[in-house]
Amino acid sequence: MSENNTKIGLGLAALGRPEYINIRDNSSIDKSEAAFKHNTLSVLDEAYNLGVRYFDTAPSYGKGEAFLQDWNDSRAHKDIVLGTKWGYTYVANWELGYNGKHEIKEHSLEKLLEQWQVSKNLLPNLKYYQVHSATFDSGILENKAVLNELFEIKKATGLKIGITTSGANQKEVIALASKIMIGDTPLFDSFQVTYNLFEQDTFDVLKKLLQHGKDVIIKEALANGRVFSSDSFQNYKATYKILNQLAVKYKVGIDAIALRFVIDSLKPTYVLSGASNMRQLKENMKALEFSFLKEELRMLQTLKVLPPAYWEERNQLSWN
Repeated sequence: MSENNTKIGLGLAALGRPEYINIRDNSSIDKSEAAFKHNTLSVLDEAYNLGVRYFDTAPSYGKGEAFLQDWNDSRAHKDIVLGTKWGYTYVANWELGYNGKHEIKEHSLEKLLEQWQVSKNLLPNLKYYQVHSATFDSGILENKAVLNELFEIKKATGLKIGITTSGANQKEVIALASKIMIGDTPLFDSFQVTYNLFEQDTFDVLKKLLQHGKDVIIKEALANGRVFSSDSFQNYKATYKILNQLAVKYKVGIDAIALRFVIDSLKPTYVLSGASNMRQLKENMKALEFSFLKEELRMLQTLKVLPPAYWEERNQLSWN
């Protein structure tokens, strides 16, 4: 097994709701709430058995936070670390093919207070409380009332307060957030960021955060499924060939190759598996069984695309 301090965590974005942004087809599975809950609890149990100790959710992941709460309460593991978020509300109400936005963003003090009342039930295993998708547009980074309330929560509970980011200006948002102080204390301790083979724009700013003792959690390491060979993305044809060659060499799937790239290139605190079933989870965990040679890592670092192109492509993906 390869040595690295990075741990694989499990994100519940695809476990807590029947539809999510991904190019892989999941239309054949039972999408009832009861089936989803059964599957989620099974995947959480399997993840724990495989050594996963960090579990990441949000109120906007459908029933993701509620499922994690049930699992946390019934299993009573003392050694797990939980993270959740605030700022988005799930509004699709389990309606398949929901025509509209599945989640609504609101970074108001009222929304923070409302969602914190539920999320705090995850204590004492809760460690990370994160602003969900901090952007300049939402005004969160200038909202003194909200920032002060987050600081009060931090003081009262000892939680790590964090942000998550998406979009072509992730690194600018991270840079600003990392400078926010309440008195002489930095407010934000953790940063959950999209970083993968194609989107490597935040590498320098994340390295700096890690050097300063901040926690870095990587999401969307599989680029919402775009790392898998697809006729829809002819622009990645050469990339798919490289990834397939490495998968054959290391006797793992493309998912493990993509996750290992994040581990070897960045060495973050956690990289999240977005597995929606036990088979995917087991394949993801194989990322811990090997390391890339330096020349392989250098080659993979050349596969990045420009952020505007990456995010424009992601915006075109549909919920399924």
